[in-house]
Amino acid sequence: GPLDLLLYLIKRQNLDILDIPIAKITGQYMEYVELMKEVRLELAGEYLVMAAMLAEIKSRLLLPRHAESSEDEEDPRAELVRRLQEYERYKQAAEDIDALPRMGRDLFEAVIQFPDRDTTRPDPEVSLEEILRAFSEVLKRADMYTHHHIEREQLSVRERMSQVLAAINADSFTEFPSLFPCEEGRAGVVVTLLAILELLKNSLLELIQTEPYGPLYVKSMESIHD
Repeated sequence: GPLDLLLYLIKRQNLDILDIPIAKITGQYMEYVELMKEVRLELAGEYLVMAAMLAEIKSRLLLPRHAESSEDEEDPRAELVRRLQEYERYKQAAEDIDALPRMGRDLFEAVIQFPDRDTTRPDPEVSLEEILRAFSEVLKRADMYTHHHIEREQLSVRERMSQVLAAINADSFTEFPSLFPCEEGRAGVVVTLLAILELLKNSLLELIQTEPYGPLYVKSMESIHD
C-alpha cells in the first residue's frame, strides 16, 4: 500500500524517518503513481489519498511561520511520521513471525532422518513497489531510444508473453531488466511489463529476490518444478 511505498522510498535512500524531505519524497511518490497509471495498473483510492496528504504537508511547510508560534506549532509531518513508525513496527513484527519455524514449511511431524541444523530462510517476497523500482530503471534506458529507434508494428501483450517465455526457457535464471527490449522505446517496455505481470498472474513465472532491495530475477515455473 501507500505506506509501504513511502517506507520503501525512505529506506532505499537511507533517509531519516523523523526528518523526511517532503518535497523530494512527494516528487518520487508521484512518479510511482504516474508509472502505475501508465502501465494501466489499477490504483487503489488509498494511494491517491496519500498523494493528497503529501501535497497538503508540502504546501503547509511552504507557508511562512510566525516566530512566536513556531515553537508551539506541530510539525506538519508529525502525523505522517507517526503512521510510518506504526506501520514499520507492524511490518517488522509480521516479518519476525514469518521467520519463526512453521509446521509444514520448516517443521515436519514424521521424519526418518534429522533435518540439517542450518535452516534456509526463504527469499523475501517481491512487492509491487520492487517491480516498479526495477521497471523505472528500464524505462529510463528506454527513453534514451525514444528519438532513435525504428518504428515497428506494436506487438500485442499475448505475443510478447510468448517471447518472454521463449527467452527464459533457454536460461532458467534470468535478470529481470534483460527481458525488456529498450531499443523499442517506452511503448515496447510497457508492453513487456504487462506481459510479465500477466505471466505472473497465470503462475507461469516467478520473481526471485535474494535480499531486500536487491536485483530481481525471473524463473519459469517449469524450471522450478524440474
